[in-house]
Amino acid sequence: MTPDIITVDQFIAAPPQAVWDTITTPELLARWWAPGDIRAEVGHEFLVEMPGWGNVVCTVLEAEPPHLLVFTFADWTLRWRLEPEGAGTRLFLEHSGFDLDDAGHRFAFDNMGPGWRDEVLPLLATVAQEATAAR
Repeated sequence: MTPDIITVDQFIAAPPQAVWDTITTPELLARWWAPGDIRAEVGHEFLVEMPGWGNVVCTVLEAEPPHLLVFTFADWTLRWRLEPEGAGTRLFLEHSGFDLDDAGHRFAFDNMGPGWRDEVLPLLATVAQEATAAR
């Protein structure tokens, strides 16, 4: 692991399309992360309403449904890669762009890794599983 990249590997007991939909559908995104008018279309600019931060401008850089989504998030880049695994999906998240010499970036790096791993992605998994069960 490169020291300035947060990487998370999460198994989700839902098919890739359900996980993709959970990441790229505004209503579902709001249930596990934050409200935002996301759309998996290269060049699409959208806002994510982050509690305590306000609106964060994002831009979609890559979109290959239902396997790869890359977008900017503030000073950083989020890369979501989905791989089928059995009856579920292996989700790989890379959160990059940290300047560890910058105090704000260092604080974000130290806190966002555990946040993604222990809180946000488990909630994403729950929402994807619920969406699958409802189909």
